Amino acid sequence: MFNKHEVLHALKHYLPAQSPLKDFVHHNTLHAFQTDKFEDALRKAYYIFGYKVCLTLSEFRQMYEENRIPEIFLDKAIKSRKSEGEFADWKEKLLSKKYKNAFSPRIGILKSNWKRFYQIDLDAMVQPNLFRLLCSFLDQGIAIWDFPESEIPFLEAVKHLEKNSYTSIFKTKRAKKILLSGNHKIEDLLQIVVGDEKYFEQYLYDQQFAHQGWSGMVSNIEDNPVSMLSHRTISLEELIILELLLEIDALDSQYGENLWRPLALNIVVQPEELFAPVKGEELDEVLFIWQDAFEWSYYDQVLEAIIEEDTPHESIDKKSFQAMFCIDDRMCSLRRYVENLDSNCQTYGTPGFFGVEFFYQPENGKFYTKVCPAPVTPKYLIKEIGNTHKIGKEFITPMAPSRSIGSGFISQTLGITSAVKLFFNVFRPTMTPATATSFRHMDKNANLTIDFDPKNPEENGLQIGFKIEEMATRVENVLRSIGLVKNFAPIVYVIGHGASTVNNPHYAGYDCGACSGRAGSVNGRVFSAMANKPEVREILKSKGIDITDDTKFLGGLHDTTSDDIQFFDKKILSPESLEAHEENKRTFRKALDLNAKERSRRFDSIDSTESAKKIHKRIRRRSVSLFEPRPELNHATNALTIIGRRELSKKIFLDRRSFLNSYDYRVDDENGTYLANILNAATPVCGGINLEYYFSRVDNQKLGAGTKLPHNVMGLFGVANGIEGDLRPGLPSQMIEVHDPIRMLYIVEQFPEKILRVIERFPATYEWYKNEWVHLISVNPETKELQFFKDGVFVPYSPITKHVDKIKDVAKLVESHQENFPVYLIED
Repeated sequence: MFNKHEVLHALKHYLPAQSPLKDFVHHNTLHAFQTDKFEDALRKAYYIFGYKVCLTLSEFRQMYEENRIPEIFLDKAIKSRKSEGEFADWKEKLLSKKYKNAFSPRIGILKSNWKRFYQIDLDAMVQPNLFRLLCSFLDQGIAIWDFPESEIPFLEAVKHLEKNSYTSIFKTKRAKKILLSGNHKIEDLLQIVVGDEKYFEQYLYDQQFAHQGWSGMVSNIEDNPVSMLSHRTISLEELIILELLLEIDALDSQYGENLWRPLALNIVVQPEELFAPVKGEELDEVLFIWQDAFEWSYYDQVLEAIIEEDTPHESIDKKSFQAMFCIDDRMCSLRRYVENLDSNCQTYGTPGFFGVEFFYQPENGKFYTKVCPAPVTPKYLIKEIGNTHKIGKEFITPMAPSRSIGSGFISQTLGITSAVKLFFNVFRPTMTPATATSFRHMDKNANLTIDFDPKNPEENGLQIGFKIEEMATRVENVLRSIGLVKNFAPIVYVIGHGASTVNNPHYAGYDCGACSGRAGSVNGRVFSAMANKPEVREILKSKGIDITDDTKFLGGLHDTTSDDIQFFDKKILSPESLEAHEENKRTFRKALDLNAKERSRRFDSIDSTESAKKIHKRIRRRSVSLFEPRPELNHATNALTIIGRRELSKKIFLDRRSFLNSYDYRVDDENGTYLANILNAATPVCGGINLEYYFSRVDNQKLGAGTKLPHNVMGLFGVANGIEGDLRPGLPSQMIEVHDPIRMLYIVEQFPEKILRVIERFPATYEWYKNEWVHLISVNPETKELQFFKDGVFVPYSPITKHVDKIKDVAKLVESHQENFPVYLIED
């Protein structure tokens, strides 16, 4: 029995969940299957929807030939699944057996019968008009003409358009009559098109997954209407109704209203039920064994390096400064350089919203911007006051179509001027108003409404600023979570991050995920202001956190594309602290030069053997180039999340592949409260980043966005190839080309029994580990004994790798080649 509500609910669950571009936040692309074990989920995704879910057999075998998958790890992966008697046979299958890989996914089979019996491509006849209507209705300001009545629900707006236009969106009378009558239930329309209720559900899946990008976007906007700055009311049901009407119209136009029959009446061979159990084939298991071998070839090196790492804890007596960075993997190398240049400093990692959740409104800004994790709904508002920055304009700005000789002359003249400017930008790119730069997110000289004012308490239901007790709670939570509760340095930097980019619709994916795809500048500044308040420090002192008057917190922002740092509110520093800050800035500048050099090895256009300072200049220029499809590689190659004290991995060269979340097991309570907070955030956030990169890499056409070069921005909310293509979910190839698709390994410095108690308390977090979408290793903080979480329990793990090579000069290493490096220990 067809139940419309149940079918629509399930369909929305399987569609892509990507938000509009301004809120591009990474997530598990196959979230709909997350209740299944990872391998079972991949089988279903492959056989039902036709998604590629891992590298090809030839790619795995090539990596084996190149020793990127050493034989010892392939043997280990086989033995973990097969008996001793099966080992030789399965190894031969992995290395040399030929497999046929021709199959048709279940999705689309039912609807393909239109071509078989009527020789008609219904999608090609319907989708162009459908996509134009959707794009025009949802447009966020790029269109010259607005969609009529866009403030009313989508289907009502289409009716209004149809009633008041000289032309019709339909070619025949029946579909138009049904639309205008309002008598257009999905069940009735399906009866006309399909004809048999048992096929209704499967037909809707075939129909919507023929353009999963548009359907997923509509579904997301329906569930999260605030994701659109210019509000639009639309539902997946409305989309389906209009598409069914357009299909009826196309068939009536082609054959006449009474000369075609519903699809079900022409089906001879019954299509396989879409969600029938999936059995899989031998090739699937071969690929999964290869995947295991591939992953552990890397994990094992890291775990052996952690055992060999011997940096003593708390070895710094007099600290020059402390710096809090986001856990982002792009901070991995910068923190390493800062620590190497100044052995008396300490760095920490915490999610880049720094525990202060709020909406932000820049001065003269029309909208509120969420700058905290996407699932969080803030109750607070921070407003900018006294912005001195003037927004620049390009030579050419959007204007109405030319209707006079004068306006045509102006357009021609400015067009020539713009062309000249474009020509020079090829050879010497510079910052322009078109550049999306993190430093413009907030004016460094403006004030922020951080303090709650009883005279002006709220705006639109949001509390403006924070009360002292609320500030103290947030500062305490962050400091305890990273283990920074005593021995504070004279200056504690709180450095958020963002990115600069030009001509890049996915810019939000380069900014801070913990800030909902925005720069973390406001957050760093707000946290610092809170931590500097004497009233907050009094409360913290009563709770055992004593921050003396000579310690100042200073906010900052690291632009990860240009590798520059800007600091805020330096006026709070004493003359002595200001002098120390100037010295620290020199340390940061040198670290940023070296960081730019390390990043440059991935870029073909830059010679990595040049000096760090010269390379940094090229990196800055590259970051504002209109013609650069890879302004930076963002999270490419991410593979690890390390949760523990810095000394656990301080002297390990991880090649920018690890998220680093500070945590001191000694500061946590018996219930593991702070570990729970970290895992409940880091598991879906870092795991979501990892899996979006994984699936965009293995299937860049269906689960990724393909190459960005032919992308057109559709209505400022999505990208498509051409002017009538489907919206592209996932990441473009320029963001994932160098990525190794392996699952995230979480390495947690805590006793395994405590980790288990923590994750078992939170089913949503536990699901990630139990179903093996990510992996988990515990490191005993007293003995460094390793235990691996498998099938609900921790079991001892001993690395196969027995020695990790040491290096002294990272700068020389990064000049050697572009591929991923093995793990090294860094000599002093």
